[in-house]
Amino acid sequence: MEKIVITATAESIEQVKELLAAGVDRIYIGEADYGLRLPHNFTYDEIRTIARLVHEAGKELTVAANALMHQEMMDRIKPFLDLMKEIQVDYLVVGDAGLFYVNKRDGYNFKLIYDTSVFVTSSRQINFWKDHGAVEAVLAREIPKEELFDIAENLLMPAEILVYGASVIHHSKRALLQNYYNFTQADESDKSKERGLFLAEPNDPESHYSIYEDKHGTHIFINNDIDMMTKLTDLVAHNYSHWKLDGIFCPGDDFVEIAKIFVQARDLLAKGEFSQDQAFLLDEAVRKHHPKERGLDTGFYEFDRNKVK
Repeated sequence: MEKIVITATAESIEQVKELLAAGVDRIYIGEADYGLRLPHNFTYDEIRTIARLVHEAGKELTVAANALMHQEMMDRIKPFLDLMKEIQVDYLVVGDAGLFYVNKRDGYNFKLIYDTSVFVTSSRQINFWKDHGAVEAVLAREIPKEELFDIAENLLMPAEILVYGASVIHHSKRALLQNYYNFTQADESDKSKERGLFLAEPNDPESHYSIYEDKHGTHIFINNDIDMMTKLTDLVAHNYSHWKLDGIFCPGDDFVEIAKIFVQARDLLAKGEFSQDQAFLLDEAVRKHHPKERGLDTGFYEFDRNKVK
């Protein structure tokens, strides 16, 4: 069995310390200009501190540079890339082809993780980016298990699976919330994630699509967050050993406790002691720490592949 690698987002320097102590392998962070959908945007000095903590612990640091890059963003990206070189970042998460080009042209040669969110859906696509500098890829969250298993047979590099956290279903560079407020003449200014805004289907008042707006545009998330605890054995059997824990809507100690539970599952799997009974018990433990106002399921995993286009 391949070594299982757990990547976890972090919302503070203190949480970084707690996640490292919990046993995660990689810390995932970013800042406001180039990272998308993060629990917190860190300053450059905070990133320096986090890099030191992570590397002193013998772990790896992944930094998000997955924004949709317009030319003016690329024109001013050098200080950010220089910071990444200074802190000896282990991985950059990148979706824009221009950043792949600059990484090679300017001799940065960072290890890149390819991530274009919902668009990464085939092994052919992933393997293409391996030939252009990627060392890993982030799979879309909307892939049924039959598709996942087919993809696994042809992958030439590791692919990350979201095993816990929220799934974005739409991102627009447009200020959709502000445009809505302008249209309705509503006097609103707070469009942040912390406000807890959501959309509901007209015929389903129980639906809850979290939405917020920031400098990168508008982000909309699916009703339920993902919890793959009861599917980990199948994932590992098909060589999906890179797991992502995303705490964007699960703050504080609860996210750290969930990370500990997935670390426990990883360690049991490594010892060959992870049974389905164990999986269900740990799944219940995850649910106790998951935000009560948010649903939890396995996403598209059990969907019929012929009904997902």
